[in-house]
Amino acid sequence: MSKAVRYDNYGGVDVLQVVDVEIPEPGEGQARVSVRAAGINPGEAKIREGLLHDLFPATFPTGQGTDFAGVVDAVGPGVEDVAVGDEVIGWSDERSSHAEQVTVPAGQLVARPAAVPWEVAGALPVAGFTAWAAVRAVALTPADTVVVSGAAGGVGSLAVQLAKNTGATVIGLASEPNRAWLTEHGVVPVTYGEGVADRVRAAARGTVDALIDTYGEGYVDLAIELGVAPQRIDTIMDWPAAQRHAGVKTDANAVGASAPVLAELAADVAAGRLEVPIANTYPLAEVREAYGELASGHTRGKIVLLP
Repeated sequence: MSKAVRYDNYGGVDVLQVVDVEIPEPGEGQARVSVRAAGINPGEAKIREGLLHDLFPATFPTGQGTDFAGVVDAVGPGVEDVAVGDEVIGWSDERSSHAEQVTVPAGQLVARPAAVPWEVAGALPVAGFTAWAAVRAVALTPADTVVVSGAAGGVGSLAVQLAKNTGATVIGLASEPNRAWLTEHGVVPVTYGEGVADRVRAAARGTVDALIDTYGEGYVDLAIELGVAPQRIDTIMDWPAAQRHAGVKTDANAVGASAPVLAELAADVAAGRLEVPIANTYPLAEVREAYGELASGHTRGKIVLLP
């Protein structure tokens, strides 16, 4: 038997349970991974709460989790590029990574560079894919100034760095305690809240060319107010705003999710071009506490389960 997170109905963190399940067997083209680290994501909490039922309905009992890193311990027929003993980073499309073992298509695994710690590797896929897609969507050049909302969050902390790597000037909207971290990463910190438009204009010292919204709650409207062209706005949260303003993009995890992108991101981490901030780690048995911390909305970077 193996341990895995399950829940039987929509609800708060109290519905989460860690239970014994049958060890999954890899099928054709699949590999089984012994999980060393698995990131948690806000979207998983929204699914568990039933807020995304129309888009991602659950069949109960259901598992949870997309991100993971670990060691391959079995492969199915037809698998040639992955072998038992390989250290890998991957993602699950079956809500199953919050577990001691996970089985996925071998094409959803890439090698873990030795310079990437387990907790960082396990936190990388969803946030990395989403940040990569959002930065790509707004087509940055070195001449551009881009604003990123939620700049110290799980996705935002990666988006500001990937944006900075394009040569653009990056303005990060975050709380006061995150100013130092943003400055250390070459980002111009601006505190969110009342009067933010004026603070952004002052920080930009000119026009704002693009905006990446990782938080929702009015930042698409802020971009329009700042004069940003709709096609250079990407939101991963505020779909109603994207519908109101023709041209605004919603590129996120689904656009970025591929093995080549994951390998590129892992190489960036290994080379020091990308830092994945880890806010905290928890054993699998404390999955409720992990999501409780995530719900506070004030963590810098990622929270990771260590099965």
